Amino acid sequence: MINGSVNDDFILEGFSDQPDLERTLFVVILISYLLTLVGNTIIILISSIDPKLKTPMYFFLTHLSLVDICFTTSIVPQLLWNLKGPAKTITVLGCAVQLYVSLTLGSTECILLAVMAFDRYAAVCKPLHYVAVMNPQLCRALAGISWLSGIGNALIQGTVTLWLPRCGHLWLHHFFCEVPSMIKLACVDIHANEIQLFVASLVLLLLPLALILTSYGYIVKAVIRIKSAQAWRRALGTCGSHLMVVSLFYGSITAIYIQPNSSYAHTHGKFISLFYTVMTPTLNPLIYTLRNKEVKGALGRLLNRDSGRVRASMVDLENMVI
Repeated sequence: MINGSVNDDFILEGFSDQPDLERTLFVVILISYLLTLVGNTIIILISSIDPKLKTPMYFFLTHLSLVDICFTTSIVPQLLWNLKGPAKTITVLGCAVQLYVSLTLGSTECILLAVMAFDRYAAVCKPLHYVAVMNPQLCRALAGISWLSGIGNALIQGTVTLWLPRCGHLWLHHFFCEVPSMIKLACVDIHANEIQLFVASLVLLLLPLALILTSYGYIVKAVIRIKSAQAWRRALGTCGSHLMVVSLFYGSITAIYIQPNSSYAHTHGKFISLFYTVMTPTLNPLIYTLRNKEVKGALGRLLNRDSGRVRASMVDLENMVI
């Protein structure tokens, strides 16, 4: 009934039972990680620099991009190391840090997506009062609530999970330290922990999802009332990107956290987790960039401004030479 020595490392099984797949996954995940870093960094930069993007929507999008960068960075480097080398281990301290950080950021993203849905509701359904409703103080408060909710959930769930006696069990059937897989290492009855995980999932997954669906229900109702094709296109342009991100994130993560003991989660759990930890943060900036004219316009203005500066510098250099 005691935990193993602090010198013992956790063994991350990952995809070691499919060595041919590991080589392919290494390349795909490395490319996805680089795209995540570049794409989300670009969104943060243009949202901070371009004056036309100083709106609540892009304020929250900046936070989402920051969450995605940190979330993938807490998982992917260790995953790449294990995929490439023969060692499939992570230290106890490294596992604890990964558990707390990834749980914090994943929970924060759940709340943040609900906040972004409320912002879209205010923009479409309360256009005349939008600036007054989504004032800077409220935006900062909502962002702060998202981060504090994530931190609070991680401190509670992560601490309870790490305190479970493991009796020397260190073999994780996963590629990173995540609550559903870690509680299965316990050598005591974990029914209470599974109930706690289910309740936390209801609060941080299904409740935000219900708020998102309610917000978009009001948006659809408002657009139908207008009966305008132009209004439909404007609403789709305003909300389409966010809906795609919500569908990708919630569609994958709920399968793991709502029913962690289901046969589907047990069989395909690692691939589902790979989708919301690696692929979704990669696709988010692509979705917002490709489907959003404002982001594409800001990116174009940024590139044109930089190219103009380069041309001006070249001209000054030529004049100095002459």
